[in-house]
Amino acid sequence: MHNDKLRFSELQRSIPDITKKMLTTQLRELEYHDIINRKVYAEIPPKVEYSMTEYGKGLIPVLKSMKTWGLSHLLHLKELHGEEHIK
Repeated sequence: MHNDKLRFSELQRSIPDITKKMLTTQLRELEYHDIINRKVYAEIPPKVEYSMTEYGKGLIPVLKSMKTWGLSHLLHLKELHGEEHIK
């Protein structure tokens, strides 16, 4: 959300535990639903950039809210179970 355009490798680095296959599958699904745009440049090697569509940007408030809740939930779990039990 903070970057206008990202390449596949940048996306993969930002989600450390994701496989290339899973990232590819998710990107295709997001593109199908018009949430992201995939732009291929006619270069060698091929260059592909991903960006959010205007329609997809409507999710930003929802994603920010989910992030806020998730961080709050982690604090709650730490208070409830102690830090050493948090995965």
